[in-house]
Amino acid sequence: MTTDSTTKRTQLLVDVAMGRKPADIVIRDGQWVSVQSGEIIPHTDIAIVDAFIAYVGPDASHAIGANTQVIQAENMFLVPGLLDAHMHVESGMVTVTEFVRAVARRGTTGMFIDPHEIANVFGLDGVKLMLDEAKEQPIHVWVQVPSCVPSAPGLETPGSSIGPEDVAEAMTWDGIIGLGEMMNFPGVFQSDAKMHAEMAATRDAGKVIGGHYAAPDLGLPFHGYVAGGPEDDHEGTRKEDAIARVRQGMKAMLRYGSAWHDVATQVRAVIDDGLDPRRFILCTDDSHAETLTQDGHMDRVVRHAIAQGLAPVTAIQMATLNAAEHFGLTRQMGMIAPGRYADILLVRDLSNFQAEQVLAKGQVIAKGGKLLIELPSFQYPEWATNSVNLGKVISAEDFKLPVTSNQTPVIANVIGVIENQAPTRHLRMEVDVRDGEVVLPSLKLGGTKGEYAKIALVERHKGTGKVMVGLVQGFGFTERCAIATTVAHDSHQMIVVGTDERMMAQAANMLGEINGGQVVVKDGQVIGQVELPIAGLMSNERAEVVAEKAATVLKGFKACGCTLNNPNMQLSLLALVVIPELRISDLGLVDVTKFEFVPVLEN
Repeated sequence: MTTDSTTKRTQLLVDVAMGRKPADIVIRDGQWVSVQSGEIIPHTDIAIVDAFIAYVGPDASHAIGANTQVIQAENMFLVPGLLDAHMHVESGMVTVTEFVRAVARRGTTGMFIDPHEIANVFGLDGVKLMLDEAKEQPIHVWVQVPSCVPSAPGLETPGSSIGPEDVAEAMTWDGIIGLGEMMNFPGVFQSDAKMHAEMAATRDAGKVIGGHYAAPDLGLPFHGYVAGGPEDDHEGTRKEDAIARVRQGMKAMLRYGSAWHDVATQVRAVIDDGLDPRRFILCTDDSHAETLTQDGHMDRVVRHAIAQGLAPVTAIQMATLNAAEHFGLTRQMGMIAPGRYADILLVRDLSNFQAEQVLAKGQVIAKGGKLLIELPSFQYPEWATNSVNLGKVISAEDFKLPVTSNQTPVIANVIGVIENQAPTRHLRMEVDVRDGEVVLPSLKLGGTKGEYAKIALVERHKGTGKVMVGLVQGFGFTERCAIATTVAHDSHQMIVVGTDERMMAQAANMLGEINGGQVVVKDGQVIGQVELPIAGLMSNERAEVVAEKAATVLKGFKACGCTLNNPNMQLSLLALVVIPELRISDLGLVDVTKFEFVPVLEN
């Protein structure tokens, strides 16, 4: 914004506040949730002009003109619009526009998005695509430049890459708020030149460095990581994680998404230990389309935080002011105060947080849970919808796991799924062998979670035809089935898991035909499917349609015997080679505690 336009804006705000000019909108007689002072102030009016707040006080009648829209708050709470401080749009399986359609009506008026999923497929071109769409939205959508593409160099092969020069270039783009989560935490504490150069480019631009320290070790590696420069972290799962981060000067981001439920444990640092809540921020990280449409977004997180025992005003601070302050945006948003954007929610009950009306950038955009405005149309180019290249027809033979040794018993390194958490366990299990290859006990009816299934990483960016096969425990499959997905953080190759090699091949080839998504095959029939043609990650359909299709995938998991909460989210992380303990990549099985490859079979 130019000096002249800023001058005209502030003059207009003053004129409305003084009653010399009329407001566009006046909200009357609400309870002002003043997150900046920690108060709830009754009988408050708000005058709005040109997207901004001009006056907040006991009586705004002097700002009402002949054409002023008057909204009677009827003693409802006046709450700042909610901000999601860390999230990935791609996890909702929808575009930026469709994500906004799903969440704006629920009170989210600002999002800080890290598009490192699409960046792993298309590089900086993918980031620019998301940024261009973000600029068109009726709410605030800030973009972080992905920091780790690939997430762990040498351990995986993404579709593209981003380096320090790319980061420096993107920092000059309007709408870029900082550096996305620095997932390569060993690279930081081991002083990797590339990681430190990316953080330096961010610091030189005066922007925020996002963190991602996924290890439970709070010793020297953690201290080295903090010294490197990351300013926040959402990977904590324990109270001591939150305490350590805040004491070291970071902001603890507590996430409550579809599968990662880390608020309840960490918020005890505030409730029980009395830590200053202003260093804590609420976020979602990853939210599935079904969660967005059925349960909510940041409103869901606020309700959950309050249910843990937080005072409502404190929970709202963590979802508004704290996030805005962290990103240096308190002059623009995060509170209801003059000069800020008129991002305001009318809420009847803070504990059962539901936005009755939503104002964003000075216009009423939703009422009673219904969106009142038209969203912009955004067309994705053809190159963005043609990213699944298998290079060949996948066959059942590709999923065989041969045993080359005659020694018995045969011991395997197996990925162990932990329900509702991103980390996995590194298991060593005795496996069944027949005719020189590993066979699956889950083929027997009555299988249990203690049994294992096959998992494979199918290369889908370069068309090499490569298939890396391993074993996974915890899905509890009891049927002949296979599930495949091109949502495979962070390299976004294709993951296939199952109990039948022919069906695994069928599922993989199906995703090649539909240009990405998720598919469930049981007894040779497709029983669940969601098409995600944009980078193999997102649909261009509405969130509720995507949610319905994604629900067929969840039902497919259950039909296969899986009872995990949001198993498709857990499946999508099994190739994320920066979160302990064991993962699979296109290059092999990775021990993430040591950042070393290990064999699937030990003998």
